[in-house]
Amino acid sequence: MKITVNTNLAGYAFHMDEDAYQHLRHYLVRLEKEFSGEEGSQEIIADIEARMAELFKLRLNKYKQVISLEDIEEVLTVLGSPEAISGNGAEDKAFHRTAPRRFYRDPDGRIFGGVCAGLAAYFSINPLWIRILFVILVLAGSFGIWLYLILWLVLPEALTTAQKLEMRGAPVTITNIKQAVKDEFVAVKKKINL
Repeated sequence: MKITVNTNLAGYAFHMDEDAYQHLRHYLVRLEKEFSGEEGSQEIIADIEARMAELFKLRLNKYKQVISLEDIEEVLTVLGSPEAISGNGAEDKAFHRTAPRRFYRDPDGRIFGGVCAGLAAYFSINPLWIRILFVILVLAGSFGIWLYLILWLVLPEALTTAQKLEMRGAPVTITNIKQAVKDEFVAVKKKINL
């Protein structure tokens, strides 16, 4: 018999074994310590917690409703250690693999619905080429308009940092989340200074 702890992570309630909870708590304390001097540290940690919650939800089902220590270790292996980011620890080579890409609409590079920007991010090309292709399809008939509208309805919008990384095929690790948040801060500063 094990003691379970109810915890809230990124707005989701999880039941965890007590040892799993302690391991996760220790990891989050290390994260806070590592990012304490960073600009936007709270947003970075919130994005990491949101990604953890997504990965934990994938491990739960009708028959398994408690997060175990093994689940915690698997999720933390995917995300990476806080020390590897700052150079205080050895970086794991498993984090350098490419992640599978997913189709999303890109809200950051959109002109209308983000379909062209999302497709361009998925295929790693300039969005201008996708937009030109859609203009040609529109001029050739109404197929381009219908295709764009269907994709707009079918493709989800990349709202979280993890989804934006998946859209580009980057692994969702702490390092990549941190860099994405920093890039967003730089982009916002540039827009404000214009």
